[in-house]
Amino acid sequence: MSHNDQALPFPLRYDTTLEPPKEWAQLRGQCPMATIELPSGDHATLFTRYEDIKILLADARFTRPTAADNAARVAPEGSGGVVANGTVVRPEGEAHQRWRRLVGKYFTAKRMAALRPSMIATTERLIDDMVHKGAPADLKANVGFPLPVYVICDMLGVPADDSYRFSHWSDTILSITSHSQEESGTAMGEFVQYMSAHIEAKRASRTDDLIGMLIRESEGEGQGMSDAELLDTAMGLLVAGHETTANAISKMVAMLLADRTRWEQLLADPSLVRTAVEESLRLDVNHGFGLRRYLPEAAEMAGQTLPAGTTVVCAIASANRDETVFDHADQMDLGRAPNPHLAFSVGSHSCLGQALARTEMQVALETLLRKLPTLELAVPAEELQRMEGMLVGGLREVPVRW
Repeated sequence: MSHNDQALPFPLRYDTTLEPPKEWAQLRGQCPMATIELPSGDHATLFTRYEDIKILLADARFTRPTAADNAARVAPEGSGGVVANGTVVRPEGEAHQRWRRLVGKYFTAKRMAALRPSMIATTERLIDDMVHKGAPADLKANVGFPLPVYVICDMLGVPADDSYRFSHWSDTILSITSHSQEESGTAMGEFVQYMSAHIEAKRASRTDDLIGMLIRESEGEGQGMSDAELLDTAMGLLVAGHETTANAISKMVAMLLADRTRWEQLLADPSLVRTAVEESLRLDVNHGFGLRRYLPEAAEMAGQTLPAGTTVVCAIASANRDETVFDHADQMDLGRAPNPHLAFSVGSHSCLGQALARTEMQVALETLLRKLPTLELAVPAEELQRMEGMLVGGLREVPVRW
């Protein structure tokens, strides 16, 4: 189809959970810039090729949609989360770079390496608890979800016992069609109230966690973050820590166990863990809805002119299977290097927590290989079910035995 043909319903349909929609390869080859119809009924422009998406994400003219933009809505009227339709204001330009400088120093690879011992201890405890309960067990519920939750809660100085509340709030806020607009608004209000009180308590107690340190850096006129930025940062990090990495760990293990020769390869050569993590990020077809950008002014992309007011959706998972960039792009190569996938985006809005996510995924895989070498899926891979109606992509559960 061409850019001007009838719009494709989006998200595209998946025949199986771990395999890509058949349209991806067709679009990359014939129509890398296609018109799509979102669940709201609004139209947007879908990009599927690696080079186009890489260029677009690094182009400052394409901004993240907010409530102030006339961007295409994702969620239908009366449904969908607060984030789904772009109602959370995020800084752009110099303000965004300033924010990244303030927060980014707490997410360096060196700092993440220092957290490894505690991550390993937590992962071992979670696996032991799962084994004690007996097989079959849901790896997502027992390991994939709680590990990053404990880590981010500890970093932020938030009680891990409240994780069930954070999970409900983040799921609701990131909804497209799985929750109503009223439910999403209520969840956002509760989340704001909780984190506002948490930040005020940190001001009084002067703690050494990430929020406490950001508060101290913000004391003094013109320094650090405003109260609104502190709140947005704390909430954003907590949601990201719950959803993205928790899902990534579970999907990684599912992909490796779907063809158990992959697991056997890692048992034989554990040095492949780091490249296997990167390859699982690249080959993941369940990244979620896709990265959205809004174009306030007309711009040329892929040889065509996009009018001002265009909403763009970047199919990262399609880009990561682009045959012009990756040899044998549809095959899982556990030793693939280099591996310039776009799972963490690129440019000024690349994922700030990517070093944390990588470390958690590596620790989870290393520990599972060591403690549960006989791990296998308890159901056929074809029976795994995707999470639906969410901005983020994941599996409902990953049943395993050992």
